[in-house]
Amino acid sequence: MAHESFEDDATAALMNEHFVNVKVDREERPDVDAVYMAATQAMTGQGGWPMTVFATPDGHPFYTGTYFPRAQFQRLLAGVSNAWKGERDAVVGQGAQVVEVLNRRAALPGGPVPTAETLTAAVRGLAGSFDAANGGFGGAPKFPPSMVLEFLLREGSADAVEMASATLDAMARGGIYDQLGGGFARYSVDAGWVVPHFEKMLYDNALLLRVYTHWWRAGGSPSARRVALETAGWLLREMRTPEGGFASALDADSEGVEGKFYVWTPAELREVLGDDDGAWAASVFEVTEAGTFEHGSSVLQLLGEPDDAERLASVRERLLAARERRVRPGRDDKVVAAWNGLAVAALAETGAAFERPELIEAARQAAALLDDVHADGGRLVRTSRDGRPSDHAGVLEDYADVAEGLLSLYSVTGETRWFRRAGELLDAVLDRFGDGEGGFFDTADDAERLFQRPQDPTDNAAPSGQFAAAGALLSYAALTGEARHREAAEAALGTVSVLAAEHARFAGWGLAVARAALAGPVEVAIVGADDDPSAAALHRAALLADVPGLVIARGPGNGRAEVPLLADRGLVNGQAAAYVCRRFTCRMPVTTVAALKSELRG
Repeated sequence: MAHESFEDDATAALMNEHFVNVKVDREERPDVDAVYMAATQAMTGQGGWPMTVFATPDGHPFYTGTYFPRAQFQRLLAGVSNAWKGERDAVVGQGAQVVEVLNRRAALPGGPVPTAETLTAAVRGLAGSFDAANGGFGGAPKFPPSMVLEFLLREGSADAVEMASATLDAMARGGIYDQLGGGFARYSVDAGWVVPHFEKMLYDNALLLRVYTHWWRAGGSPSARRVALETAGWLLREMRTPEGGFASALDADSEGVEGKFYVWTPAELREVLGDDDGAWAASVFEVTEAGTFEHGSSVLQLLGEPDDAERLASVRERLLAARERRVRPGRDDKVVAAWNGLAVAALAETGAAFERPELIEAARQAAALLDDVHADGGRLVRTSRDGRPSDHAGVLEDYADVAEGLLSLYSVTGETRWFRRAGELLDAVLDRFGDGEGGFFDTADDAERLFQRPQDPTDNAAPSGQFAAAGALLSYAALTGEARHREAAEAALGTVSVLAAEHARFAGWGLAVARAALAGPVEVAIVGADDDPSAAALHRAALLADVPGLVIARGPGNGRAEVPLLADRGLVNGQAAAYVCRRFTCRMPVTTVAALKSELRG
């Protein structure tokens, strides 16, 4: 519609003559998007983008829709204008009725704190929609189920791990994954992960980077390691901004054609690689004369493991270099706080897992940007660009995801700056976002007033604000022993019990957090000097432990502890030590990696 209508002179003239036009970036104002999407779904039975809403001057929607072709849109503009001039009372009344109905709709009710049986029921429910042939859940289009996969890995039963592993492997080999440059496209248009919608989003790749690292941590999969490191490399190479943050998206199109940057024909492979390597690459990457995409082109897949790893590496390197000479897709340089928080967590944990300090440093720099540019006192600004903050206040997911990222960065680095800032953000969550019934609104109590205060606890493409808040609150409580944060996390998880059996796909992150809560979560306090190899070895063993929601604190053990979990945890006979605890009740300290691993298995 932007090209067909808003840039069309005749349509623009109609709009400007009869309406006050507001074009909303839903990434900058997810609260505006949420309330009007709810209205669109209620009034039309479906939603989607572009979303078109006609509203009264006080913001009450009275007519909504999604995509309108230009001619139809022009007729609609004229009809709405005539109705406003001739039947204004009826139009205003309809808007008021819509708002009344939406406000009467009760928020999703809470339930009891999830139990082990709740999570088992969720696994059974997910198995019912699992695509055993292709991995993933349901049919086309198929989105990467990042949060559900995190839950299944944490749950750890044979059925859960099998579904997670099959899905992760299928995505890694399919066209949804960029086999040359790393990183995942937004979704697959088919059920087999072959043809993607080529747009690449920061939130998808941050979430998937983290879950592939956790998959490797759980079983040592070579595919998991490859995808994690390639995706991390793509983030640093293509998404990093000069200020140290991460851009929000890469477009699907280049030169006005979707996917043109990414797809290949056999002839193009031969042109870059020569006849022998070109034919070999076509076989390896499933590039055919008929093509798997449009106009005889193919999306690269890697369905098997070639015998010649060196040849594969050489082919990939040459193809990537040739691809770099193509016209690149556009990049949305907007830095979104929530999505950068997800990237901080993923890069910190991946860097620690694979001993890649450059990834930890990238996480540190992104966190510094969030702490400096996006800070507004104890509050958060949602977006920035070119190092300048926007005027848009942070929403719940921003506070929660940034806090999650900072707590992960603290666990990896032991730098208390990140712990302190996470605490400030989570205190703001409790003070400003609570609904009084155990849940959270998506906007703060002093945010711009809309016709409805948005509240949606269910996951979408990224964790819901409520479940993300529950996870960060739970981790913070494990580091501090604060009952206020623990109780808020448990109350926010009540919705999981309502969704688990039949709608687990929309509660993946809540289920993952619930699994961590049932496990404790396990707390590990590592004490020892920064330059003590024994302390570093204990710390690394804890970071590599496959324990749901494990929380780690690191300090010198000299009696001074800003992080309460470290208080009164001293060295043992002058040696670095690890204390394994649950809810601040600790077992006897251990001083060897073998003993720590044994404690964590117990």
